[in-house]
Amino acid sequence: MGRLLVVVLVLVLAGLGAVAAGWAALHRSGPPVTQPIVLTVDEGKRFAQIADELHDRGVLRYPTLLTLWARLTGADRHVRWGEFLVTTPLSPLDLLARLTSRPDPLHRVTIPEGLTVHDVVATLAAAGFGAEESFSCVLDDPEFLAAEDLPPDGPEGYLFPDTYDLPWATPPDRILRKMIHRFHEVFTPDLAARAAALGLTTQQAVTLASLIEEEAAHADERRLVAAVFVNRLKRGMPLQSDPTVLYGRTDGDRTLTHADVHRPTPYNTYTIAGLPPTPIANPGRAALEAAVDPAPVDYLYFVARGDGSHQFSSTLAEHNAAVARYLRHAR
Repeated sequence: MGRLLVVVLVLVLAGLGAVAAGWAALHRSGPPVTQPIVLTVDEGKRFAQIADELHDRGVLRYPTLLTLWARLTGADRHVRWGEFLVTTPLSPLDLLARLTSRPDPLHRVTIPEGLTVHDVVATLAAAGFGAEESFSCVLDDPEFLAAEDLPPDGPEGYLFPDTYDLPWATPPDRILRKMIHRFHEVFTPDLAARAAALGLTTQQAVTLASLIEEEAAHADERRLVAAVFVNRLKRGMPLQSDPTVLYGRTDGDRTLTHADVHRPTPYNTYTIAGLPPTPIANPGRAALEAAVDPAPVDYLYFVARGDGSHQFSSTLAEHNAAVARYLRHAR
């Protein structure tokens, strides 16, 4: 009987010790936070998954303990969905309180179609999400490009233009990943298969879409512009796209001279064969879709009418006549 009491006492003391240790762990400050961490809680996400993510992100030591406590107290049923910014070490109980309170307010930034990577970075910086250098450092990192399955030449073409709602202090790499992931959501395997049917790789399709984005101001002309470029590629004709000559200018000057057109550069489609080596801008959904679905026409030329639209032609004679006509109207 005496031995039984001793065993019971030992078990009780061990249980009390475990409870005391668990209670202390719940109140102990978490690991150091070296940079702001944004945790996204989707509606319907299980608390155990949230706790595991907190552990994986380095802000929670004991995910199972917090999960048990949240279940015991019923707090797991009151977690809010949204984005939560963590900037300082928090105890497990502080983290739980953070997740059951109002999420961080979101701030909206709109990235228009057709911006270059340089312009996208400038837009994000101007919106208050960080210095241009912090974004550029991420995009210049070969490991980041490889991890996001981007070409080693760079991210041009893959920072998808859209409206994004983000908390302040969202790390630059997370913002850029969000934009790249949005591109992959839009450029589906079906679009990739349609590009392959045209003899284009994904990179070539995105490059073609960037030319369409820059050339076609009117939505109803995108597939026509795509047809001109695809027809020229099939015939081995130079694409002769003015925006490729302008690509790389940082002074905002859009003036195009005869000398510019004939100056050889890696991107000048008047002097190189085929597509430029990379996209020249970040195209939107409509341009990406047009690139893999050109209109069934035999056009090989187009010229600006001066009102944002174009005159399309199938022969050089028709094109020259259209050029002469619109030059006369422009005078």
